Amino acid sequence: MRLLAIGDIHGCARALDALLEVLELSYGDTLVTLGDYVDRGPDSRAVLERLIELDERKDISLVPILGNHDQMMRDARQGQAQDWPGGYGIETLSSYGLEGLDAVPERHWSFLARCVDAYESDAHLFVHANAYPDHDLLDNPPYMLRWERFRPGDPPHESGKTLICGHTSQKDGRPLDLGHALCIDTYAHGGGWLTCLDVHTRRVWRADRDGRVEETWLDEVSKRA
Repeated sequence: MRLLAIGDIHGCARALDALLEVLELSYGDTLVTLGDYVDRGPDSRAVLERLIELDERKDISLVPILGNHDQMMRDARQGQAQDWPGGYGIETLSSYGLEGLDAVPERHWSFLARCVDAYESDAHLFVHANAYPDHDLLDNPPYMLRWERFRPGDPPHESGKTLICGHTSQKDGRPLDLGHALCIDTYAHGGGWLTCLDVHTRRVWRADRDGRVEETWLDEVSKRA
């Protein structure tokens, strides 16, 4: 029974499929996806389909966290974020065809509506973007959880739990490991990797946009000169 986290997917369906193939999720596994399922990459539609399939499985637990790009897509449907369809949303809408938002299946909207703000386990805090170190996790405002950048100088959380986040892309393709916090947005859409971390063993699987997969350990892959 593993506790796994996957960083920002951003429409990289091929990388996600490659990870899922090697992960071989099995009974009792919990998979926390850290948000930003849509935008920037080539196939947001397929990413949401795959996550819905995982969500419907009875043998594992999927915990989908809402990212800021997912929030913008939801807001666009409500007539807010009016610049999204012609901006960040261009790649997402093209994956649905010419009809744009009208072509998004209701099951995709339902999935995005059920995404959570954050998740907490015995030893870890999972968020899309960041969290105040002196707030209980769910007492953080949406802006902090979805939009605030993760900075190396951020102090540890008062709970003593390790923060696992995405959002702040590590453009060298390596997770940022500060000990008390980990950022695993490793720039999948921009030529980096889609990273999955087993938070207990610190084993790492990562896939690029072409579906090439590497297995390693966090201590190895996070090293910086």
